[in-house]
Amino acid sequence: MPITDYAQANEALNASAARKETAVPGNADGTHDVLHDHIVGDPVPSQSAVRRMKEKAKLILPDTLFLSILHRKCIGRYPKLVNPATFNEKILQRNLRPDPRYVRLTDKLTVREYVAEKLGEDHLIPLIAAPDAFTREVFDSLPDAFVMKANHGSTFVEIVRNKSETTFERLSQLAEKWLATSFYRVARERHYRRIEPRIFFEALLLDHNGCIPADFKVHCFRGHAGRPLMYVLLITDRFGNHTHGDVFDAQWRHLDVMIGPYTRSAVPPPRPDNLEAILKAAAIMAEDFDYVRVDLYAPDNRVYFGELTFTPGAGVLPFTPDHIDYEWGKLLDVSTSI
Repeated sequence: MPITDYAQANEALNASAARKETAVPGNADGTHDVLHDHIVGDPVPSQSAVRRMKEKAKLILPDTLFLSILHRKCIGRYPKLVNPATFNEKILQRNLRPDPRYVRLTDKLTVREYVAEKLGEDHLIPLIAAPDAFTREVFDSLPDAFVMKANHGSTFVEIVRNKSETTFERLSQLAEKWLATSFYRVARERHYRRIEPRIFFEALLLDHNGCIPADFKVHCFRGHAGRPLMYVLLITDRFGNHTHGDVFDAQWRHLDVMIGPYTRSAVPPPRPDNLEAILKAAAIMAEDFDYVRVDLYAPDNRVYFGELTFTPGAGVLPFTPDHIDYEWGKLLDVSTSI
């Protein structure tokens, strides 16, 4: 489909929704969608009538058209899906033609077996429960502090520091909302279609100060001898009010780069004492792939696995400056075409 047709389809979609919507807080077009939370990492927002109408309209779009419009909205240009050049364009190809291995390794429960084989069970966050159904009995059996998650997508995270300050009803309602969300529909990452949604509970990781540890998102590119080429996006205070994202190379040089919505810290975080252990764990987890983002936590000189991400930001992840999108695209070799 020509680019002009993409633009016309986008305008028609927005116009259709605009006829029915009144002003609501959120994005510039009056929405606050799950895709924003997929990139930013915030909890999934409650659905509004406007959003439901817009989501129904989007369902009629084929995946390639949907992704082209979404890329234009988030990145500012229509993607080249036949001869991709940028990192995001090549990730879009992964959305449309995912490696069969992505299903097992994206599922946050089934990936645990793979991690145990590659790194060892001591690098897994302790699993408290993965029930077939979240019942009051399950809630009553949980410890005072835990994290509730869903296995079939990003941003499904609820931190509970004190169980007495929440209720079974509240968590059950949240779990039902997560389970009812088709993460494939958020940004057409097709490997998510084959993940059976489940709720599970993990131990709450805290450092010696009682704080949630920083999130090391290690982008690993293969293509040369030895370790993969690695860039680390360090997200600090992710669930607080002073969230920052700082990008470093493997030598912990602070790069003048921003990924997604995260702003750089005024003073860059210091080199972690266990940086070598972090990079080693990431390299081991990445050794079977030409590219993968390995998420790790490293409180108090320990290293814990977070997740594997093969399509970060769903292929609509803004880079600042924009030329990084092209530079990373050169690092990611994709031989398939749409």
